[in-house]
Amino acid sequence: MKLSVIGAGYVGLTTAACLAQIGHDVFCSESDVEKLSKLQNGLMPLFEPHLEDVIKGVRKVGRLRFGSTEDAIAWGDAIFICVGTPPLANGDADLSAIEGVARSIAKRASGYRLVIEKSTVPVQTGAQLLKHLSVHGASRLQYDVASNPEFLREGTSVEDFLHPDRIVIGADSPRAVGLLREIYEPIVKQKFTCPIHSDCAKRKEPVFLVTDTGSAELIKHASNSFLAMKISFINMVANLCEAVGADVTKVAEGMGLDPRIGSAFLNPGIGFGGFCFPKDVQAFIRIAEKSGCDFSLLREVEKINQRRVEHFIEKIRKELWVVRGKKIAVWGLAFKPNTDDIRFAPSITLVTGLLAEGAAVRAYDPEAAEKARAVLPEVTYCTDPYRAAAGADAILIVTEWDEFRHMDWNRLLSIVEQPLVIDGRNVFTPEEISQHGFRYISIGRVDALASQLPIVGGELEADKNVHEATA
Repeated sequence: MKLSVIGAGYVGLTTAACLAQIGHDVFCSESDVEKLSKLQNGLMPLFEPHLEDVIKGVRKVGRLRFGSTEDAIAWGDAIFICVGTPPLANGDADLSAIEGVARSIAKRASGYRLVIEKSTVPVQTGAQLLKHLSVHGASRLQYDVASNPEFLREGTSVEDFLHPDRIVIGADSPRAVGLLREIYEPIVKQKFTCPIHSDCAKRKEPVFLVTDTGSAELIKHASNSFLAMKISFINMVANLCEAVGADVTKVAEGMGLDPRIGSAFLNPGIGFGGFCFPKDVQAFIRIAEKSGCDFSLLREVEKINQRRVEHFIEKIRKELWVVRGKKIAVWGLAFKPNTDDIRFAPSITLVTGLLAEGAAVRAYDPEAAEKARAVLPEVTYCTDPYRAAAGADAILIVTEWDEFRHMDWNRLLSIVEQPLVIDGRNVFTPEEISQHGFRYISIGRVDALASQLPIVGGELEADKNVHEATA
């Protein structure tokens, strides 16, 4: 089928590449002239595992091309709208880009078009699209509007698209549902050439869920907001664990064994970031408020997340006493591993705070350094984690890149000023790092030194000895 994708961001580029991978002829447009030029010349404007290889493969056989929005509208029988919906100052989603695409479709397209919302949008956006197409469209255009929310995770978006657990379709037209079934049939049947795995024969077929348009629009916001709530919940549990001397990783493990809860998104840390969760929580709150529903629960989720970085900085202050003049190594800048995305990343707020207190920050990230440099030019960016750690008073683990799990800790011990690791993602256990001579501070756990001291009569043995010595 001839398909068009409007917008070549994370969602749009993955959607276009994967639709071409499963056999469709795809035209992807991008309004950013510089980004479009890169794509037309075989260059990637972002980092996403497997995506570059998929794009090279489908372009080689002529199933994916890049160009203008006008050409994309003329090309596809179905048009996926994948433009950005950034938050406005009041938390509402900015739908101006979607409106612009709808206006272009209405004015330029003829014949039948299936217009598909792929961007994350507020409920009733589909109804507004129908109205907009009707107002601005000419009599030569016939159309349906459908919602097809994406559930792609940055860092695993290609696998998520090709091997999803569910495909959600919101449409009120049998013709629209039929076309979307045809588009996704290779994925529903798991019959395509997989660019990631050599054998996908045993993959479970995803659920193909058909709903009304409004319900489909709500599913995405509700899903992301619920996951954000799980993260904020376990972060509050981590605070309680620190206060009473418990281990949040064990608490989370015990909770996750309950199949009604599950273990996913029960990893405490310095808070969620990225372009989806913060934006979608804000938007869902505004959707509820405008509909007369009090969603104060999500407001608290948002507040808890915003306080996580300050909680982490307080740990740094406690260990270093004075932050001003200290050399601090920051390992990780992207909001999560396997991406170069720094939008709403906790690292940005953290580093800004450290710089404001007079620290000298040396940072390393395998993919996100260039994007971070544009936002935080005062930071010294290093080409490996050892250079960042040289002379450091503290090493901060901010993004859980896998390479940090394989460091030469003896080498690090020889080059740091102070042997101190403050782990914002609980990448390690206290015992793993302390055995190398480092003080290790993590989230929601007793540090290694305190955990090794026996408790006598309700107080730590070390405290008892101090009391006896001063009596």
